[in-house]
Amino acid sequence: MGVHVIKLPDVGEGVAEAELVEWMVKPGDNVMEDQVLAAVMTDKATVEIPSPVIGKVIWVGAKAGEVVAVGAPIVRLEVDGAGNAKADETAAPIPEAKPPAPPPAGELSAKRTEGAPAAKSPPQSPSATASPRAGERKPAPSRKEGEKPLASPAVRKRAADSGVDLRRVTGSGPAGRITHEDLDNYFAYGGSAPASVSGLAPDTSVKEIPVIGLRRKIAEKMTVSRSRIPDIVYVDEVDMTALEDLRAKLDAEKKEGRTKLTVLPFLMRAMAKAIAEQPQLNSLYDDEAGVVRQYGGIHIGVAAQTDNGLVVPVVRHVEAKGLWECAAEVARLAEAAKKGTATREELSGSTITITSLGALGGIVTTPVINHPEVAIVGVNKMQVRPMWDGAAFVPRKMMNLSCAFDHRIIDGWNAAVFVQRVKTLMENPAMIFVE
Repeated sequence: MGVHVIKLPDVGEGVAEAELVEWMVKPGDNVMEDQVLAAVMTDKATVEIPSPVIGKVIWVGAKAGEVVAVGAPIVRLEVDGAGNAKADETAAPIPEAKPPAPPPAGELSAKRTEGAPAAKSPPQSPSATASPRAGERKPAPSRKEGEKPLASPAVRKRAADSGVDLRRVTGSGPAGRITHEDLDNYFAYGGSAPASVSGLAPDTSVKEIPVIGLRRKIAEKMTVSRSRIPDIVYVDEVDMTALEDLRAKLDAEKKEGRTKLTVLPFLMRAMAKAIAEQPQLNSLYDDEAGVVRQYGGIHIGVAAQTDNGLVVPVVRHVEAKGLWECAAEVARLAEAAKKGTATREELSGSTITITSLGALGGIVTTPVINHPEVAIVGVNKMQVRPMWDGAAFVPRKMMNLSCAFDHRIIDGWNAAVFVQRVKTLMENPAMIFVE
């Protein structure tokens, strides 16, 4: 029998480390060739690590949430034959330190003799050892409005010294008398009486949830964005009535096999036309090098919520795609993101981002720019509102665009020009198709 060591492979160009997000096996498990052992993540892309051999797991090198360097051992398998491990790699891992054993009785007594004498624990009264919990006490009779609470002088003095109104304390004694224990329970519940009658009580539990995997990547990305980018937010409303009418007609007459249209393909085409007039919007700012890289190809990231968190699949070369092509690509990438099958290439490389919460989009949002991009377009929910047409109020389908720009690169005037251009195209959708 030998040992086969599996090391973290190179999971992407320029990647020196990756976060181990999930183990599919544990020590003692038998694994087959090509069976997935673990999943690691980098740049929001999850990569599965398969087993190249048949064997038994005898050691794992990291816990979920830990960052592992490329080339570091992550799994050791017991295999038939010699294996691939060197002598130093087959060494057993250092066992966890155990708490020291208690000293012998004689040694312990000697130490007590040398030091101060051990204080004896005072005997506890039966009431102290067998006092019922607040939830187990019988409910006290409800006190009538204006009725004076019953309590001993000592309890009243203690309550007065503590600034407690005894009318707010539930008594557990005979006839609802308030005891010292009732005061203790009152203080333990943060100054509010335990709801013994209804059975309701404050939940003081605290659950620690490690921030790992995709959630950690999102946190790191947002922290970088907020700490580095001084953004300007520009909001304007768009009359979507004409576009929605056109969308409904196109969907009704669409050819078989075509994807159902949403607002996003129209917005993407409008953004492509607006960016052609203002190419500085389609840029990445390397603030460390002090260089703005302006791209000819328009690669729009579309933020999508999944069961595992927020991901941003990228529709590439929107400038070369028509309306139906954009719709099909958005649908394909959204499905891949939800299933977790999107590749690293499909989740990276955007030059500008769209974020939308659909029907939950609210009236106004303040989207966070996807660093190192310089702009993001936020789509809010659509709602019918009465609008004045010069003669009367008429119902119109209105939607707000909330856009954020890196103020280091994009001036407020240029931001306004961009949003107004997108607004004009969305309100007059025929212009989207005119070159």
